[in-house]
Amino acid sequence: MNFTERDRAVEAAVARGLVGPGEPVAGLLDIAGIRRSAAELRAAFEEFTAPGTPVLHAFAVKAASLVPVLRLLAQEGLGCEVASPGELALARAAGVPVGRTVLDSPAKTLAELREALALGIAVNADNPEELARIDALMASAPSSAPIGLRVNPQIGGGSIGAMSTATDTSKFGVGLRDEGVRDWVVQAFLARPWLTRLHAHVGSQGMPLELMAAGVRALFHLAEEINEKAGRRQIDTLDIGGGLPVNFSSDATTPTYREYAALLHATVPGLLSGRYGIVTEFGRSLLAKHGTVLARVEYAKSAGGRPIAVTHAGAQVATRTVFVPEAWPLRVAAYDAEGSPKTGAPVAQDIAGPCCFAGDLVAENRPLPLLESDDHAALLDTGAYYFSTHFAYNSLPRPGIYGYATDADGTVRFATIRTPQTLEDLTAESGGAHAKSLVDLGNQ
Repeated sequence: MNFTERDRAVEAAVARGLVGPGEPVAGLLDIAGIRRSAAELRAAFEEFTAPGTPVLHAFAVKAASLVPVLRLLAQEGLGCEVASPGELALARAAGVPVGRTVLDSPAKTLAELREALALGIAVNADNPEELARIDALMASAPSSAPIGLRVNPQIGGGSIGAMSTATDTSKFGVGLRDEGVRDWVVQAFLARPWLTRLHAHVGSQGMPLELMAAGVRALFHLAEEINEKAGRRQIDTLDIGGGLPVNFSSDATTPTYREYAALLHATVPGLLSGRYGIVTEFGRSLLAKHGTVLARVEYAKSAGGRPIAVTHAGAQVATRTVFVPEAWPLRVAAYDAEGSPKTGAPVAQDIAGPCCFAGDLVAENRPLPLLESDDHAALLDTGAYYFSTHFAYNSLPRPGIYGYATDADGTVRFATIRTPQTLEDLTAESGGAHAKSLVDLGNQ
């Protein structure tokens, strides 16, 4: 049997007790794979962008809100796109320079805006009311921070409605096709010399590349219109968002960054010519293929004639897959008790999680070598969102996350990304220090 890098990592994780009776689920990240994806992203845009063009690839922190991962990506030349005070704190803890940080959010507080402008972080305003807040802040404390406006080109959605952000009624940005909005956008820029960026992001998983390119094309034409009416290069940077979809059906990486960059080069003439600086905000596509959730099979049973493997990976780590399985199906690989790939005839079976509701299934009626107690189920392509965005159902603790690298001789080395949450930590997070507060309040 030819072992893959993932197979070696799974076997080593089991051998070293990263997953076992005491820690029955963990996340594994392929560090070499992450570096490779970052390099492919940089190379794709370098190939099609005019030399000297400022390009910032700002990783979408929500895809992996883990300080060591952000630090690794920063070492690979990426910045951070943050959408909350927490994500900004993580980026700063990772040492990401403020000049390589972009703040996006549809609900920024006045305090968030004030901090970002004071630090010099790029800000993309989401709506007219937010822009009015920035007006007041700039009047009282002028900032040199790059400031842009997010627009919604309203070009339609992809196959997953919740991931489509360019529909007519999307909550993000200002709708360019709404009556009077385009003229308002142009005048908003002409009235604010410090407003120098435009931003659009048409969606994420389930979006065809052609629709993504159409959104960027609309952004480019709007920038050209504004600059022409301003009589100068007022808009100097276009933030084209991210959202490259991920193939969850095989190990193949499709589409590629090069395919997307080539499409932009062909369909949006001038975008990569050096006329504008470029910001991207890719997230899932950088990490998904390089992560594995590995879970121990606690029990093997059957119901209605169908085998069920009860594991420790369910809705708490695979929330979207459990609740919307048709949009977020995951591949599952079977490993034996020692962490070696399991062989045997495929048997249709359910892979269940530990949460206390009937729908906590990560795979249903899935043909796999029959899983037995003490075996392991691996959820593939889970490097983004899954184990870094925990759903605390049933007060299940957050699992440990480990990066791995394989030496030339096949030795697998691990580094801790996040330690497993202890029950003491969980209790403290759930108000343990205030256990008597309600009783005391009622007795007053």
